[in-house]
Amino acid sequence: MFVRNDAKQFRFCRSKCHKNFKMKRNPRKLAWTKAFRKAAGKEMTVDSTLQFAQRRNVPVRYNRDLVQKTLKAMERISEIRQKRERVFYKRRMAGKRARELADARKLVQTHSHLLPRMRGSEKRRLALEQGLDQEEIARLEQQNVLPSETKKVFGKEKIRQKVRVDGGFDFAAPPAQEGMEVDSD
Repeated sequence: MFVRNDAKQFRFCRSKCHKNFKMKRNPRKLAWTKAFRKAAGKEMTVDSTLQFAQRRNVPVRYNRDLVQKTLKAMERISEIRQKRERVFYKRRMAGKRARELADARKLVQTHSHLLPRMRGSEKRRLALEQGLDQEEIARLEQQNVLPSETKKVFGKEKIRQKVRVDGGFDFAAPPAQEGMEVDSD
């Protein structure tokens, strides 16, 4: 606990929070804090079930029926909160895949010069061996359909590739490490 000169009390859950407070860091700018998650819209801020979790230091005389009722209410409140959080998460994540695809397309358009290109010798070889003209080669290059000979594989990717019947390559999941046993129940 830290008590300021104006008698405001700050309670910290762990030393990490206390140290960041002493360094005068803004908790809304640190992604791991509750303040950031609320400010960024990651957490539910308006929910009536959150009021039940607030601490109340009011002494109440012990009553067995009241305790049982309270325990049932606590379970019900946690169910309701979990349901609302799931709905909140689904709404927040709706359209995420479409946004990611749009970002990826934009990235490819803006940085197309970084995509692999055919060398001049490769273009000449295609023209001689397969009888393709310059427009067809340019179209293949634009579609990023390079012949399998130009695709170089480095490192552990050699292990992961599978050769298809048509001569192309499929990249599979990495094989299980040697010495590891897999139980199938």
